[in-house]
Amino acid sequence: MTTDDDSAPFGRSLCAMVTPFTGSGALDLDGAQRLADRLVARGCDGLVLSGTTGESPTTTDAEKAALVTAVREAVGDRAALVAGVGTADTRHTVELALAAEKAGADGLLVVAPYYSRPPQDALEAHFREVADASGLPVMLYDIPGRTGTRIEPDTVVRLAAHPRIVAVKDCAYDLLGTQKVLSRTGLAYYAGCDEQILPLYAIGAAGYVSTVANVVPELFRAVLDAFDAGDTGRAALLQRRAVPLVESMMAAGLPGTVTAKALLGALGLPAGPVRAPLRSADRETTAGLLAAYGELAADAGQSQA
Repeated sequence: MTTDDDSAPFGRSLCAMVTPFTGSGALDLDGAQRLADRLVARGCDGLVLSGTTGESPTTTDAEKAALVTAVREAVGDRAALVAGVGTADTRHTVELALAAEKAGADGLLVVAPYYSRPPQDALEAHFREVADASGLPVMLYDIPGRTGTRIEPDTVVRLAAHPRIVAVKDCAYDLLGTQKVLSRTGLAYYAGCDEQILPLYAIGAAGYVSTVANVVPELFRAVLDAFDAGDTGRAALLQRRAVPLVESMMAAGLPGTVTAKALLGALGLPAGPVRAPLRSADRETTAGLLAAYGELAADAGQSQA
């Protein structure tokens, strides 16, 4: 379910959902359905499946399609489903895009091809070929720290002319470049780094794709709601309150997948282990995550008292 709002085609509050596994490491579709239902019930109007946080490098094509089908069954039309289909191979990416469309996705998240580091003209051709292949709208995923290749602002501007390229997940840490694209296109920008949600929203972003939302789905939705209501002071306060948890989950030297699953597991929510080469968080790390979570929960309780 994409929205009717061109400024936020996949909703405002998106979670980069983890992919739950069983204790033996198999895909846990029942757990995925329960987690997805919880996320939507608590404020997410969009879910990104099989992204980085969803361990897309270590799930099979069949698992990716099954995940979309199961989550669609769980959430119905209450949330948009964006399927991560990006790979280092254009042909494979197209195959995944077609499979995601058939499984019931509303949109595609397409990352810049990694490792091969194509030049900008080849990068542009890659995205156009994927966008041409299916009828689904596309969210470009700009995260050069992981892929080794930046989707340069001028390339994004050219790609914005494609009728199915409608959005960008922004993890480039380039505020000037983001504003350049926003000023020259109608693309919907989504903050892909939790610490940048309010700053990017304040300059015209559509919303966010958050890893931290796996644990606290209502947190950043409240930031956007406060800002939209004109209470910018409260929006800033809520964003700052999130800093300890965001730092623990996203800036402590471990991938967000690892920290999100550790905290979800500690809270008794569907998650399971991560797949190799990732390794699950140790007890000390998990204790630190729980402490940051508890601090945020205590702050929220005091503000409501």
